[in-house]
Amino acid sequence: MPITYHEQVLDNGLRIVGEIDPDAHSAAAGFFVATGARDEDSSLMGVSHYLEHMMFKGTQKLSADDINQAFDQIGARNNAYTSHELTCFYAQILPEHLPRALDTLGQMMRPALRQDDFDTEKQVILEEIAMYKDNPFWVLYEASIEAHYAGTGMAHRVLGTDETVGALTRDQMMAYFENRYSADNTIVSLGGRVDFDAAVRDIDRLCGSWQSTSPQARAPMRATEAKEVRLTDERINRAYMIAIAGAPSATDDQRYAATLLAQVLGSPDNSRLHWALIEPGLAEEAQASFDPHDGTGDFFVYASGDPDRADEIWSIAEREMDSFAESISEDDLTRLRTKLTTGVTLAGERPHDRMQRLGRLWTTIGRYITLEDELDRINAVTLDEIQKVASEFPLRPRTVGRLTPA
Repeated sequence: MPITYHEQVLDNGLRIVGEIDPDAHSAAAGFFVATGARDEDSSLMGVSHYLEHMMFKGTQKLSADDINQAFDQIGARNNAYTSHELTCFYAQILPEHLPRALDTLGQMMRPALRQDDFDTEKQVILEEIAMYKDNPFWVLYEASIEAHYAGTGMAHRVLGTDETVGALTRDQMMAYFENRYSADNTIVSLGGRVDFDAAVRDIDRLCGSWQSTSPQARAPMRATEAKEVRLTDERINRAYMIAIAGAPSATDDQRYAATLLAQVLGSPDNSRLHWALIEPGLAEEAQASFDPHDGTGDFFVYASGDPDRADEIWSIAEREMDSFAESISEDDLTRLRTKLTTGVTLAGERPHDRMQRLGRLWTTIGRYITLEDELDRINAVTLDEIQKVASEFPLRPRTVGRLTPA
């Protein structure tokens, strides 16, 4: 039987969407909240991620152990994550256990936020921040994004800082939760073998009383002028370099051409950066990527290698950034279309991936696009579209960051 799309909006504004596959052997459910680091006040930086942790600490009726055991008893693969623009809580289960998974997810979405749990988890968050300080790429990435989007919510660090997390109070978190975790700011996404009507009834029972808050729409965020970031660290022995430049947004139809453009420049193998830097043995890593957001987008170029050759590595990387678009051929597009189509199609066979795609679509774009339509759009990208994106988003001006040994 074919996969079918279903959608229902509850009276309070909570939207439930699903791609239902009667022949699937599993089911997946996710609660997507349209809130993340960019939606925080600067003084509350890190509250979205901190709150994600607190959702697992229990409700007025369930303890943290109750939540863990409920997922464990049905063999669920469950987790959560926070980004600049959304927070997601999900579970993958056998179809017969979907009602129990929805019940547990729905209940934990209304946490108790107890003061003692808040105090205990704060130390966990601070330890996580400290752990990421030992990751050179992450240190450079956060500092570069902070400079690139200075003065906007996109500059916020998802984990927050020692200072903002340390100063955060339980009452501030509760106020943020009540404003952002509302019915009309949440999407419930389903995938796989699901009785959609029954799931809607379960979700209505669990979430039908949630309040709507009409959160303010996000204003488009553009990067400030290009910056230069220079960092040193006596603990490292490699050089790390990154460039960030403007790119199409998540709602811009040019995003498909931008995806192909980034792959030509810096996919992990058989790309311009690979042949210019990795194959000759000049760099240990050299990649490019496209990251679309609500109202803005980024092209990233990243390389690492011997500090003594850092200038040479980056000189070649910049040469490729400035000239590669002119050399893109129809053969490049054919190869990349096939590669991307294969990846998207394989993901489409997994209920969890379909659920994630649906949730992110609605949270970021606010509408449904079939997988087939996206594949058709990828396959329809032309050289002219590639050149147009390269002309409008030429990877200049760009913020450049470098982290080297002290």
